Amino acid sequence: MTDKPIHWIGASREEIQSFPDEARKEAGFALRAIQQGEEPPDFKPISTVGKSVQEIRIRTEDAYRVFYVAKFKEAVYVLHAFQKKTQKTSQRNIKLGQQRYQQMLQHRQTSEELNHD
Repeated sequence: MTDKPIHWIGASREEIQSFPDEARKEAGFALRAIQQGEEPPDFKPISTVGKSVQEIRIRTEDAYRVFYVAKFKEAVYVLHAFQKKTQKTSQRNIKLGQQRYQQMLQHRQTSEELNHD
């Protein structure tokens, strides 16, 4: 089975690239597992962002999160990545995740229309 490609929504790629080395490596390993159809080491659903959105939980000295959607056969969509500073995920990060979820849905619809023409 070939790996699913990753589609970076918004600035999600740059957000992960801004993580410290250890957190960035962990995010990379987790995303690789997802591309291969496996589950990442530590994740949970985060339905407040959107349907089928999961979050990778990374714990180094600090806590980091990556929102993604992997249910579609064509790709893994990475929506948002950030450092978590409090117990509860901030409304700002949830809202940004929701906006990018909508961008992902638009991207998929546009791609589908192009493929059917």
